[in-house]
Amino acid sequence: MYLTWLDNNSWLVEMGGKRILIDPWLVGSLIFGNLDWLFKGFRTQERAIPENIDLIVLSQGLEDHAHTPTLKQLDRNIPVVASPNAANVVTQLNYTQITPLAHGETFNLERSVAITATPGSSIGPTLVENGYILKELETGFTLYYEPHGYHSPSLKEAAPIDVVITPQYDLGLPLVGSIIRGRKYALEVAQWLQPQVMIHTAAGGDVVFEGLLNSLLQTTGSIAEFRSLLAQNHLSVQVIEPTPGARFEVPLKQSVTNDK
Repeated sequence: MYLTWLDNNSWLVEMGGKRILIDPWLVGSLIFGNLDWLFKGFRTQERAIPENIDLIVLSQGLEDHAHTPTLKQLDRNIPVVASPNAANVVTQLNYTQITPLAHGETFNLERSVAITATPGSSIGPTLVENGYILKELETGFTLYYEPHGYHSPSLKEAAPIDVVITPQYDLGLPLVGSIIRGRKYALEVAQWLQPQVMIHTAAGGDVVFEGLLNSLLQTTGSIAEFRSLLAQNHLSVQVIEPTPGARFEVPLKQSVTNDK
């Protein structure tokens, strides 16, 4: 399994001989609802559009996961697996192969990788977006991705999971609380899933954020603190801090549990 962190929530996952692009923001600015005074993200350097993509996976319909300028640059014939909300975005962009996944549903990518939707982030009072479990069918290796730290207890049924990509520290607003949930939630999911490897997502990389909302955001915790939490709870998990844009092999050990 190879991973490339493309900043923020964007990942290139290589498993089962397939190249899977998750929540890509690769070009242009990140602005919510055209309100650049409220929040704007921009890159210190542009990311090249990865080539030979076999599948696009979108966890949410918000701009930082279904980024319209990036999706316009990608081939509209690439298959897309998406939350129902994100499926609406790519439908409007005239993508030709769209599979909306409800929680618990699975999409099989050419008998190589199975992608199962899990309950993910709460967006407003009624909408719950998607997390995903990706399983390499030949080896049984599994990867779980949820970009805001909202983990359903139903995940326990999928344990163990080899690789977990999720926030490891909190990002919040005064009076609102955490909007990115790491720390205790990342520890909890580590206890549930017993992963070999955990990797932070949801912020950072070669990007800069500005605007009123950004000035109010507060970060609590750190990756170093999360490593200490794991050790205090006797969890043997390797925490990897990836270099933005650098492809790396995930150090996994084969075990009988991968036959699940």
